[in-house]
Amino acid sequence: MPKENEFENDVASQWCAGCPNFKILEALKSALVELKKSPHQVCLVSGIGQAAKLPHYLHCNFFNGLHGRAFPAAIGINAANPQLTTMVVTGDGDCYGEGGNHFLHALRRNPDITVVVHNNEIYALTKGQASPTTPVGEKRSIQEKGVQITPLNMPAIAIIHGCGFVARGFAGEPEHLKDLLVAAVRHRGLSYIDVIQPCITWGTRPFSWYKERICRLDDAYDPADQEQALKKTMEWSEKIPIGVLYKTAEREVFGHRFRDVVDQRPLPELDPIDAEEIKSLLQGYRSAE
Repeated sequence: MPKENEFENDVASQWCAGCPNFKILEALKSALVELKKSPHQVCLVSGIGQAAKLPHYLHCNFFNGLHGRAFPAAIGINAANPQLTTMVVTGDGDCYGEGGNHFLHALRRNPDITVVVHNNEIYALTKGQASPTTPVGEKRSIQEKGVQITPLNMPAIAIIHGCGFVARGFAGEPEHLKDLLVAAVRHRGLSYIDVIQPCITWGTRPFSWYKERICRLDDAYDPADQEQALKKTMEWSEKIPIGVLYKTAEREVFGHRFRDVVDQRPLPELDPIDAEEIKSLLQGYRSAE
């Protein structure tokens, strides 16, 4: 069985001391061990930001690309090698801002990937500007008179667009977050966890503000109830529910029909396509013109 130290590397962290991102990293390592994954079976994909640095601190396959562009790479990786556990590790700015359009279409395609969003409600890498989740009225380094744009409720958007697994976690409860990660990876199709990750350097609310409001969904909660799930995504002031908000029956994943024709092996291991077949196909297109 894999051990957590198999995922360790010697890369020095660039996060602030005490950053909640360390707890997310800890939860992810524990989840991969519980899932009995080895480093070569995992591929993390990220864009730009503090959250996007996480793959650097794990010993596994990873791709670190452009700001907001993790989804195209992750979908391609998953299509090319469905045997890999492919995960997008991103922040609220990277995913909901620059990558928002990619996220929406990923929901439509339903690739078999897990999306983990470190949501600190700001752009922390560039010193605390407002992000798509910053509350109205909150003053930031550029928004000196306060944010005037309504924040995105991306978990609600994901539920409305049919995401089969939508959860909210909290960096302050790594054991609970680990359980959410395990469940998300086991879900076939796009699974998504919005992780509350208060920034201890640029955030305006202390970690304790979130800790006092966090509450786990109880056993009586039904994650199949879409209307109830949407209501839970809107609870934020007095209580902030964490857990699996919405879960439906698994549906066809992106690339499934192609894989029915071939098999589940990585693309380099598939039988080569007959050159004469390609030539005949192209000639058929020319004749149709």
